[in-house]
Amino acid sequence: MQNNRRSFLSATALLALGALAPQVRAQTQGKDYLLLPQQHPKDDPKKIEVIEFFSYGCGHCNDFHPLLKAWVAKQPADVAFRRVPVVWNAAWANLARLFYALEATGDLARLDDQVFAALHAQRLRLYDEKSMSEWYVKQGGDARKFSDAFNAFTTMSKLKQAEQLGKAMRIDSVPALVVEGKYLVQGGNFQQLLANTDALVATSRKK
Repeated sequence: MQNNRRSFLSATALLALGALAPQVRAQTQGKDYLLLPQQHPKDDPKKIEVIEFFSYGCGHCNDFHPLLKAWVAKQPADVAFRRVPVVWNAAWANLARLFYALEATGDLARLDDQVFAALHAQRLRLYDEKSMSEWYVKQGGDARKFSDAFNAFTTMSKLKQAEQLGKAMRIDSVPALVVEGKYLVQGGNFQQLLANTDALVATSRKK
């Protein structure tokens, strides 16, 4: 799959991965983050919310996933993390439906990493319901259960909400992180992105 949107990282930035250790420091608007025109409501007002916008079909998201997963595991209880798939084309919209279907069947934690691997390591063409269902069955799932979840009204509603949220938060590249519904995190490489997220979380905690 190809992303018609702006690439998140240049080849040079990717080579720099790991060159910078995360550091919590004062943030500069326009450089370390963009301030969204308005703050968007959080799922839990009592927690500091971090949202990742991503797609299973995005190569950068695949590279970022293990780093982000490790970062999330280290977060304290006052940080709430959630993921929102983007739906920029038909193939990615189906991958977003796959994400929500796995969430509905209770298989997301078990198969999340495997979806990335299937697309980027095994080069499987998981573009439509048929190919996704066949893959799901090979992972030990039930085809009827998957079909019901993939085509459920709740799945389609979440898909629409994801699209609306992405537009509202001005997401034009992935992976992208938004803190507290108002800070769109910037960074020249993955380490900088996470370091700036740490700093914005720390700043939000003090408010």
